[in-house]
Amino acid sequence: MSVNIVAFGNERDRFSEDSQQPSLIWSYLGRSALISQIDSSLSAAHAANPVFTEYQACVFGNVRLLVRDCPAWDIFDSDWHTSRSLIGGADIIVIKYSVNDKTAFQELKDSYVPMIKKALSHCSVPVIISAIGARKNGVPCTCPLCTSDRRSCVTTSEGVQLSKELGATYLELHTLNDFYIQKYFGGVLEYFMIQSLNQKSSEKMKKKKKTQKCHRVQPPQLEQPEKMPILKGEASHYDADLHNLLCCCQCADVAFYPEDLSTVVEAHKVILCSVSQLFMLLFEVKSAADIHDASIVKMAQNLFTVDTRGTFPVATHSGPPCVPPVKVVVKDSVFCSCLPDILHFIYSGAFQWEQLEEDIKRKVKDPEKTENVLEKVKCILKTPGKLSTAKDCRSHQIRRLYSTSLRLFFNTPVLADVIFKIQGATVPAHRAVLVARCEVMAAMFNASILQAMSLLVCAEMYQVMRLQHICELYIITQLQSMPSRELASTSLSIVSLLRKAKFHNSDCLSTWLLHFIATNYLIFSQKPEFQDLSVEERSFVEMHRWPSNLYLKQLAEYRNYVHSQKCHCAVM
Repeated sequence: MSVNIVAFGNERDRFSEDSQQPSLIWSYLGRSALISQIDSSLSAAHAANPVFTEYQACVFGNVRLLVRDCPAWDIFDSDWHTSRSLIGGADIIVIKYSVNDKTAFQELKDSYVPMIKKALSHCSVPVIISAIGARKNGVPCTCPLCTSDRRSCVTTSEGVQLSKELGATYLELHTLNDFYIQKYFGGVLEYFMIQSLNQKSSEKMKKKKKTQKCHRVQPPQLEQPEKMPILKGEASHYDADLHNLLCCCQCADVAFYPEDLSTVVEAHKVILCSVSQLFMLLFEVKSAADIHDASIVKMAQNLFTVDTRGTFPVATHSGPPCVPPVKVVVKDSVFCSCLPDILHFIYSGAFQWEQLEEDIKRKVKDPEKTENVLEKVKCILKTPGKLSTAKDCRSHQIRRLYSTSLRLFFNTPVLADVIFKIQGATVPAHRAVLVARCEVMAAMFNASILQAMSLLVCAEMYQVMRLQHICELYIITQLQSMPSRELASTSLSIVSLLRKAKFHNSDCLSTWLLHFIATNYLIFSQKPEFQDLSVEERSFVEMHRWPSNLYLKQLAEYRNYVHSQKCHCAVM
């Protein structure tokens, strides 16, 4: 028998100068007492550093151990088939990262964890997350153009949260010594190896028994008449799809803020209006004259204000920027703090009232304030002219209302932001509902820069020049719309885009990207990817950088002059 281990990620800090540090898996194979033999050719393979390095060893005496170590996450981008095959054939998966490389961890969390979860959806494989290194914390700079906070450490809570998302075992290895490698990491790894071998032995025994049973001479058996097949319908994912829409904030067109504008909670007009007359009034789907319940009108006026000022913080959307969301200020601070739980209640079906009560009680911890918030929720959801009690909120009537409420906006131009043209006829629809219920629509309405680059590659391959130019324009437009702070914190590698643009003969895009790096020199010069520029590219960027070296020199001279003269502000 054999045990297959697949390791992803790099345990080295990309800022560290110690490039000769051995890897976690290689250190384990060299230190573990259970390893009786290692393939001698592995040293050369280890030094060559291919896409993934393969180790072979003997463990538990005669069990073959096969390890594939993939230090670069790019294998998921460049070869999805190979990466999926590696995960599918693995008995144990190890994910490694350095606690001092926040950029790599954020890229892992944002870009590659969803891919791993997708690959693991059809199999049950134990996952070990190993956080490696001693933290070197520093005080991050708050300058909007400074990216020194990218050097901050990955905290234990962030690692634990990642392990929860993947259902993994979380380990912290402060150094790759005998204790952490042989006893701590090795103990957990060998436990899962034993579990894997036991499972394989059990399956092998069952298969052997089944084979032996088939070889016995069996008496003839009278077959039963065939039964008519029973068709089983697939369970509805309606509530889950809408709840996921809220969690991902795709196509959000409403942003709720407290009065101090400290936080933001995003939502969707069509969902809110489908369950409440109050939101119809707030977003001008109905007027006050159309709503025959004064309490709803009063509640809308007392609780919310639609603000048209432009002084709001930018909300983070998972997708390309579209129409700016409607900004709503929540006047009640306690209600605003509970708004995420209230929206989860609405998007999950508006019938899990007991769960909402528990969530609000746990957050507010004041019986009087808790009751006040719950009464406001009842008023928002109630049928016009009728009081909505807790009993009503638990009833089947609310469930039925929610499951059919979106029909109010079916095939109407009210709140519609998508128009389908079919054989001369037009059909209005809503982007948020389409994205929530259809993966194809979600991909169409939420194309990312990386997807546009992939399409550009295909367009260049088949010489569809107009499509290639459209992709170039889309990528440029998206990058231009990114604010400096988002550009500094994004895990998207502009240098990688430059490489792909050059390789696929996209001269317009590659030239623009070089100017883009030069124009945002203070941001990109702090990123590790800046070191990957070629000599010619670095020379171009330094020549066209902004601010220029001359300006910075003049600024420094001026500051020295001001300090030397001890000048003071005339106003102060």
